[in-house]
Amino acid sequence: MSDALPLPLQLIWLVPLYGFSGMLLSLPWATGWIKLNGPRPAAYLNLLVTLLAVLHGSLVIREIYALGPQHLDFPWFQAADLNLRIGFDLSLTNLAALELVTTMSLVCQVFALGYLDKEWSLARFYALVGFFEGAMAGVVLSSNLFMSYFLLEMLTLSTYLLVGFWYAQPLVVTAARDAFLTKRVGDVLLLMGVVTLSAWAGSMEFTDLYAWAGTARENQLISPLAGTLLGLGLIAGPMGKCAQFPMHLWLDEAMEGPNPASILRNSVVVTCGAIVLMKLMPVVALSPLATTVLLAVGTISALGGGLVAIAQVDLKRAFSYSTTSYLGLVFIAIALQKPGIALLLLFAHGLARALQFMSVGSIIATTNCQDLTELGGLGTRMPATAVAFLVGSAGLVGLLPLGGFWCYGLLVENLREVAPAIALIFLVTNSLAAANVTRVYRSVFLGPATPKTKRAPEVNWLMALPMVSLAVIVLLVPAIMQRIDPVPGIASFSLPVGLAVVASGLVGVLAGSLAPSDAFWSRSRRPTLRLLQDLLAYDFYTPEIYRRTIVRPVASLARLTRWFDITVVKGMVDGLGRLSLATAEGLRLTVSGQLQTYVLTVVLAVVVLLGSLQVLRGVS
Repeated sequence: MSDALPLPLQLIWLVPLYGFSGMLLSLPWATGWIKLNGPRPAAYLNLLVTLLAVLHGSLVIREIYALGPQHLDFPWFQAADLNLRIGFDLSLTNLAALELVTTMSLVCQVFALGYLDKEWSLARFYALVGFFEGAMAGVVLSSNLFMSYFLLEMLTLSTYLLVGFWYAQPLVVTAARDAFLTKRVGDVLLLMGVVTLSAWAGSMEFTDLYAWAGTARENQLISPLAGTLLGLGLIAGPMGKCAQFPMHLWLDEAMEGPNPASILRNSVVVTCGAIVLMKLMPVVALSPLATTVLLAVGTISALGGGLVAIAQVDLKRAFSYSTTSYLGLVFIAIALQKPGIALLLLFAHGLARALQFMSVGSIIATTNCQDLTELGGLGTRMPATAVAFLVGSAGLVGLLPLGGFWCYGLLVENLREVAPAIALIFLVTNSLAAANVTRVYRSVFLGPATPKTKRAPEVNWLMALPMVSLAVIVLLVPAIMQRIDPVPGIASFSLPVGLAVVASGLVGVLAGSLAPSDAFWSRSRRPTLRLLQDLLAYDFYTPEIYRRTIVRPVASLARLTRWFDITVVKGMVDGLGRLSLATAEGLRLTVSGQLQTYVLTVVLAVVVLLGSLQVLRGVS
């Protein structure tokens, strides 16, 4: 690290620590050490340190804009030939991701003050959000794979704790457990790749890994099978973090947690997983098969998530599957070596999805209901929430002039010649997303009021202020994208492509507008259509398939091993113990306490032993 660098750059290591310090500052209230006042001081302290993180990141962006990308590292651990360092890559794209993380955390915390106003464990929630924020900030800045993996593990832990926030409810406990175990599958496979790379490349720095990958490709240092296994292991971790098929079910179950946590989870946590994947792509590219698998996973997730979303009647789950679908498009862009456009997709998605989930949280907080069949008529009763929902939804689909339109246009323009089928997938996914948000908007904000919504007021200012502020930011996304644009011009696509993107969005809006919305007949009476609805509503029966092919065999094997342990192993040990006791009991009767008897016994034993040896010698 150079001392000539400006002070904000030298202190960049403080940015992840702001979030962790917020967690530590909340502990006195979260653990009950301070009981004289309520938990709100913990919330205010977290807001303060998160604001410091936002301001510090802004100063660093200004310096990097003038100086260009910088790399900083600090010695951490050294023993023998092992030298571990904490490194930070400071580029405009990394810092833009950092500002997205810290800003979303700040907005989410303000929103949570209103949403969890009467929550008795508010301090614990803010401590967990601080933990969340620190881990995400470290992931986007980290310059080496070891630290990235370590921080991703922290994200897995914080996801488990936040999903299980209301741990007194059985469904919440089950959701937290399933989310943790599903992500652990990807984490374990990623760990295998990390250990393998540390042995082969000799360094965990991403720049060194890129150099090793280039050498390995030119000199064929590893076999195709080894490269494929390495690539599959490296993409497994981000697949779990981004809720991609087949590890996508945890995001749906994670909706059992508080809505403010869902805001972060669906906007920036998934972004962190995709950023790590982008950093690993030069290594993953060693295996064409791994890249093909990544492309297939993204395609299945994009189309499957979009189809499942339109059949959900739960408000939060309708958009959790939409998140899986959108991240599938990001995975496709990464697999096709379009990292710049993938970053723009992540940026536009993060802001718009957070705004969308804020409006969802406002609806749930006001009506205490998230069933689409029981909602309606909120457009006139909650106008700010309705506008925020529209802006956030428009930012996600290809509707002019918001951020999603420019991202879709760039991707379709780049793919229409080389991969027209993939370009069509983007347009179809856009149509499905537009149909889903239109369907939800009609069910929630239009139509007559229901008993749940007749007296629904607008949310309090602590929820309305961050929601309206973020709506303004989403409207300004195209201008912001031009400033951080990693590709040559966000409008560098042809008019036919722009018209195709707009048409795909309008087709989705039209389909969502014409679809039947009668809540009483929300499940069709036609057997064929009802079968299709059930197929989509139950995620193509994926949970049942997993239950029969994975959960039941593993549970049966566990029962078998338990029976073997109790009956065979424990039975043998108990039998030996009983035999020892019985033998000891018998021997106890032979103990007379007379020394001459013991000497006679020893002498007889020696005579028998010598006689046996003599006989054996004579026989041989």
